[in-house]
Amino acid sequence: MGLATLELRNFRLFEQFTLSPDPSAVTVLLSANGTGKTSVLEAVYALATASSFRTGSAGDMIRNLESVAEVHGVMDHLGRRVQVDLTLTRGARNVVKKMLVNGQRPRSRADLAESLPVTIFTPEGVDMVRHGPEGRRTFLTTLLTDVDLRTGELVERFERTLRQRNAHLRALQGEWVAPSARDELDVWSADFVSVSHELLIARRRLIAPLSELVASYYGELAGENTPVQVRYETSWHGDLATALAAAYDDDRFRGHTTIGPHRDDMALILDGRDARRQASQGEQRSLALALRLAGHELVRRERSVNPLLLLDDVFSELDPMRSQRLLSLLPHGQTLVTTASPLPRTMEPAVVVSLEARVR
Repeated sequence: MGLATLELRNFRLFEQFTLSPDPSAVTVLLSANGTGKTSVLEAVYALATASSFRTGSAGDMIRNLESVAEVHGVMDHLGRRVQVDLTLTRGARNVVKKMLVNGQRPRSRADLAESLPVTIFTPEGVDMVRHGPEGRRTFLTTLLTDVDLRTGELVERFERTLRQRNAHLRALQGEWVAPSARDELDVWSADFVSVSHELLIARRRLIAPLSELVASYYGELAGENTPVQVRYETSWHGDLATALAAAYDDDRFRGHTTIGPHRDDMALILDGRDARRQASQGEQRSLALALRLAGHELVRRERSVNPLLLLDDVFSELDPMRSQRLLSLLPHGQTLVTTASPLPRTMEPAVVVSLEARVR
């Protein structure tokens, strides 16, 4: 399975662009910086996840002075043709995003993950290790759906329940609270506890094999036998229902739920140290790569598919030794690579595409 064709219209700096990557090997986008290489990977990522790895504002993906951007992808999904279409329309106040899978709106992100699972490496990927917990939670949530499509509905249900509870908390702000309003909050709190418990079980079930693979890949990348652990950290202690009740005054004051799976984290322990704060930059970079490789392998193992691999100028951030080690660990399957400089000598791409003449 993989991406057969990609078409862009008014996406970033492209007026029009078409790409037909090699279906089972490496396609390299080779050109100078500023020619849109990363934007091509961003478009592929958007088809697979309905989001960008570069920005939280969908409007940034629409070409300057244009009101509509389009991304169209045709996938080969286990011998079956699947078309995914993304349209971004700039409105007066926000950007409207419309996604279709074979002409139908996807029910959840699982519909996208089924059509085009992806693994991405970027120079900023190390931020997942050294910055706040949001990036690690996003990685874990995305991986959860990629590994088991059935969890897509669970994630959607959790997010919907959280939004409803937060809406009721905001309605309770003020000096006087009607008993009926508090009763409504209690109902949503009970639902929140129930779906949080399901999500917690699913995440913890994923952590054990992930931790084992991360340790293995880190050892290969670093060239040393360093103990590595990935542990799940909840944002509360004891029973969640009891903790929510204790946090009621604070939640009401703030207008949102301050504890729960949406505030949890992954602890990354490297030789007994908290890698989030105590590892060197080189160690953090190797750990970030190991996390992505481990996630890729989990998807391949559980679903018997090779996710599309996106490498955005990764080798420019690695020393020659780590570059060679990463190359030896890269999984088989379709790969898109961007670079402004020569690739490692042992990488042999099937297709090389220059973007210099294609940007208009």
